[in-house]
Amino acid sequence: MNMESVKGTIQEIERNIIASKMNSCEDGNSAENSAVVNSLKNTAGKCTKTGTTIVGVKGDTFVILAADTRSTNGPIIADKNISKIHYISDNISCCGAGTAADTRFTTKMAESALKRFNLKYNRIPALSYCVNILKRHLFSYQGHVSASLIVGGVDETGPGLFGVHPHGSVDTLPYTAQGSGSYAAIGVLETEWKKGMQESEAVELACNAIEAGIRNDLYSGSNIDICIIRQNETEVFQKEHRRGFKVIGKKQPREMKYTYPRESIKITKEEVFDLISVTNEMEVEY
Repeated sequence: MNMESVKGTIQEIERNIIASKMNSCEDGNSAENSAVVNSLKNTAGKCTKTGTTIVGVKGDTFVILAADTRSTNGPIIADKNISKIHYISDNISCCGAGTAADTRFTTKMAESALKRFNLKYNRIPALSYCVNILKRHLFSYQGHVSASLIVGGVDETGPGLFGVHPHGSVDTLPYTAQGSGSYAAIGVLETEWKKGMQESEAVELACNAIEAGIRNDLYSGSNIDICIIRQNETEVFQKEHRRGFKVIGKKQPREMKYTYPRESIKITKEEVFDLISVTNEMEVEY
């Protein structure tokens, strides 16, 4: 028997010993491990979700972003006036739907990347560069980051509107809607959108789409926020962010007060029950 065969035999024996020890440890701890796993089931708290209706509309020289302001924690309304339109740069903004923490930190990551780009090259970042950062980040997590985004802005090529989905796919559209109320919102957009819309018409269309989502989705509500990003003739970008642009979930006062006299209800039968029985006091000797 040569040395190589001896070494191979020794290594095989060591592997068998290690495997037998691991099996014995697993058999001995299986009950304890199962108890720990079972105790940890269903213990995670519910994350706060934006529950959301977000809309984007693109014009010839502008982009409109709109969102509702309700965030939910399961069936509970966590916040009635949360901002879902996030700042990324002076010429780019982003609407976020999904888990509130994921949308917040994803947009903050893009904001930091574009700020570094501006400091390094001293130029306005392109909208496609921002979308590329977001889609690469989301694709690397394969949908485990619950952030559905609508990115809008104006750069050297003109206005642009992109939908970025949690798995990293990207859509380029003249109008789009995402979130739990997007089914109602996209119906309004497909019906009323037309090419060459003016800014006031696009703002009204975006508000109508958000309102449709609020009316048909329990997880959307409260107010409507809008963000307008314009490109002037001098290539200067202007951004206007209006909080509480339109109030939808306003509490309505009662129309009238109803009072009924006590004799208006006829008593047909009356029974009296003694719920407390009185007994003789006990004598206590000291």
